[in-house]
Amino acid sequence: MSVGAVSSVATTSQSSSITTASKKSTLDYDAFLKLLVAEMSNQDPLNPTDSTEYVAQFATFSSVEQQIQTNSRLDSMMAVSALTQANSLIGRTITSADGQTSGVVAAVRAGSLGIEAVTDGGKTVLLGSGTVVE
Repeated sequence: MSVGAVSSVATTSQSSSITTASKKSTLDYDAFLKLLVAEMSNQDPLNPTDSTEYVAQFATFSSVEQQIQTNSRLDSMMAVSALTQANSLIGRTITSADGQTSGVVAAVRAGSLGIEAVTDGGKTVLLGSGTVVE
């Protein structure tokens, strides 16, 4: 039995799994299970990993994944709430924080930087600190 070969296989298997997982926005259960199987199959036979460590890893992974999903849902809810509140600006006069852009709000939208008001002249005003609504 060549310990060097096992170590090499473990490194190659783990690095390819990590590369695959990093291409996704989140690590899913399939990737986690592949990593777990690779870890189990490449462990030292004279000093095997305790099964409670595997359970702890799975519990930690599940907790982190649930927190990511919760944060994503909260972000969506906050965006909907902000758009709903910004909807009340339609028909009102708005002036940007720098005073350069002003006009009657014709529409509101979610832009890359945040909620934007679109004036009747087609200009956009980012809603934020210093924006004046009359």
